[in-house]
Amino acid sequence: MTKTEQCGLEEYGIINVAEVKKNLTPAELYEEIIKNGEGKVADKGAMVCLTGKHTGRSPNDKFIVEEETTKTDVNWSKGNVPITEERFEALYGKLKAYVQTKTLYVQECYAGADPKSRLKVRVITDSAWQNLFARNMFIEETDPEALAEFTPDFTVLACPGFQAQGAADGVNSEAFVLLNFKKKMVIIGGTSYAGEIKKSIFTVMNYVLPKKGIMSMHCSANIGADGNSALFFGLSGTGKTTLSTDPERALIGDDEHGWSDEGIFNIEGGCYAKVIKLSPVQEPDIYACTQKFGTILENVVMDDERKIDLDDEKFTENTRASYPLESIDNIVTPSIGGHPKVVIFLTYDAFGVLPPVSKLSVHQAMYHFISGYTARVAGTEKGVTEPKAVFSTCFGEPFMVWHPSVYAKLLGDKIVKHDAKCYLVNTGLTGGPYGVGKRFEIKYTRKIIKAILSGEIDRSEFTADSVFGFGIPKTLGDIPTDVLHPVESWKDKDEYMEKLKDLAKNFKENFKKYENITSAEIIAGGPVI
Repeated sequence: MTKTEQCGLEEYGIINVAEVKKNLTPAELYEEIIKNGEGKVADKGAMVCLTGKHTGRSPNDKFIVEEETTKTDVNWSKGNVPITEERFEALYGKLKAYVQTKTLYVQECYAGADPKSRLKVRVITDSAWQNLFARNMFIEETDPEALAEFTPDFTVLACPGFQAQGAADGVNSEAFVLLNFKKKMVIIGGTSYAGEIKKSIFTVMNYVLPKKGIMSMHCSANIGADGNSALFFGLSGTGKTTLSTDPERALIGDDEHGWSDEGIFNIEGGCYAKVIKLSPVQEPDIYACTQKFGTILENVVMDDERKIDLDDEKFTENTRASYPLESIDNIVTPSIGGHPKVVIFLTYDAFGVLPPVSKLSVHQAMYHFISGYTARVAGTEKGVTEPKAVFSTCFGEPFMVWHPSVYAKLLGDKIVKHDAKCYLVNTGLTGGPYGVGKRFEIKYTRKIIKAILSGEIDRSEFTADSVFGFGIPKTLGDIPTDVLHPVESWKDKDEYMEKLKDLAKNFKENFKKYENITSAEIIAGGPVI
């Protein structure tokens, strides 16, 4: 029996490989990474790896195979682009030829901490460091007998060194991420950014879970000593990972969750935190993980003495740390919790007009969930020289397979059924627009989050915003009123109102594409100009 047959790769048509190394431990994978020259060990033990040209996801290079089921299920859009089964098979054939004579690494793990709805995932890579990434990010199977009989529900084959021929292969560039729900397989090539592995499986879960009546969510979650859990929705840069990693509350997970009839559960087994300019004072738990064995540091700068510099953007502003949940002291095991009592939508408003905290009605919450607003600031994207309003429906549009109305209805039903309170928390600017205003101090944001989770905020008196309609607390503990009410921090009050209305217009323009499938009550939850 060949090594390939022993590892079950023959079922994929993968043959003539040099060697297959299956379910290696982190220590064993470290040895492989160093032997292969794929990364270097930092002075405190983390593994530093560079991803080359691709330092983030390639959204224009993701495709879903169009076949009998997906043809009617998938919300075909800019984020869900179809590719034919023939194109998939042709590219897959080239990929199978590419891996011949190579050493392959296999991890067998789970997506989903809830045994009733989890997905068995097999990740096959031609690089040891991406296999360690998979081991960090998914849930490990520790039972040797279960591993011996492991049959995957979905398989990922990731080979960054293999490049597509662009249009000749039916794709847009040398990079590709192809999801085939019929074949239950993802193939990835042309990009070394490991986040493609985790996000492709998240996309799969966003298709599978709603079929079971389970809400799949791009959010972080934690739980208090009282057993009450909370959800934190938000796009990159809004503080989702930072604010959910709280020494006073146990972390359930930092990025991907499901909400079933029994409660919430983490889809992942690890964290993938953005670490640029990470503070050991303000973010001690995440910072500590950057200093640990087993952590992968993506595109982090390291000097000749192997000391890392988290402030250096030499390779990218999107530096990342991948580490298993067990690297954080204060976690829940297993990664599950009861029905959340609080749902928080995080945004980074670079226009400096949204308050740091707003209380939302159910319909306002659904409006903001469908909108998924944040702002992109200068320097974070090529060609962006001033703030730009960005809307990512469900706070994770690139990963949502069904129409947004499917996810919105699931979330709305669960919020009502379990009486969850909803808030919009702005971690962006105050005192003026980009270039004038400054970011809300994290000490105030943390106090706001604490007040929400403890229920202290519910004792506040609220005033309705004249444009957006949500409730703003008149006072909240010792937080200054010019922090709670941004208009007070602007020198020119008329300019503030002008900018607030401009943002409201952006919201209304973006929401036009959802109006034909959205109830009048939810539409009324938006701004009024």
